[in-house]
Amino acid sequence: MNESTRVIDQRRAYYADAALVGVTLVWGSTFVVVKGALGGAGPLEFITLRFAIAFIALTLLFYRRVRNLTALELRAGVIIGVFLFLGYGFQTAGLQFTTASRAGFITGLSVLAVPLFAFIALRHRIGWGLIVGIILAAIGMYLLSFDGPLAVSFGDLLILVCALAFAGHIVSISVYAPRFDPIALAIVQTGFVAVLSGLSTLAVERPILAPSSVAWIGAGYTGLLGTAAVLGVQISVQRYTTPSHAALIFSMEPVFAALFAYLLAGETLGPTGWIGGVLILAGMLVAELRR
Repeated sequence: MNESTRVIDQRRAYYADAALVGVTLVWGSTFVVVKGALGGAGPLEFITLRFAIAFIALTLLFYRRVRNLTALELRAGVIIGVFLFLGYGFQTAGLQFTTASRAGFITGLSVLAVPLFAFIALRHRIGWGLIVGIILAAIGMYLLSFDGPLAVSFGDLLILVCALAFAGHIVSISVYAPRFDPIALAIVQTGFVAVLSGLSTLAVERPILAPSSVAWIGAGYTGLLGTAAVLGVQISVQRYTTPSHAALIFSMEPVFAALFAYLLAGETLGPTGWIGGVLILAGMLVAELRR
């Protein structure tokens, strides 16, 4: 690799990191939005609305990509979509029984599972810098979100399953995104999740025919910005970094979740929680310097 190519690749990696931080910020904002919206719709019904809106938006913007979909792209998008459905399904259900900040922490535990999944699926080496960074991030997420009495609820357990599913989603994107059109994959994912969650709503829930305005606003925000936009960005830029490094950046999610929970829902954060946020940032820095 010549010097010019190395500089270009490094620049792409930095741009990817910045974009993934933006993705993480948006994700962090969705916890409190979803929790508020669940008063006007069931969890599966809300996911159906969210992903139907995302699918329609992506299809209208990139309808030519839909016409040119290949069978292999469809298969890859469905595989990634399975992990996405499980992640959001368990997360949305869990948010009914736990706080937004705790949900942010437990979802962030995917940062611990991704390197293991990436090693199994992609044979990625796990370096010492990444290990130290993950340990610091895990301790930080614990302090941030369990800033008070520790009591594991049913909702926490549901979101733990969600974290494992999101780890699978991150790794599957790294497997397929370099080989296929990222926008096509995003369209297939959102459409598949919308259909699967819609069928699940009919089978499991008694859907509300007219969700409340709060539910529609939440579905619109999470569908357009929190799903369509961020999925397109994530799939497009994650090819320029490793799944383990992407997962470490995503460990910022509980920091943003706690911030928005405080600003929008009045959830407080004590000194221990702030120390946790600093440790998460330290973990990212260590892993980046020792990449």
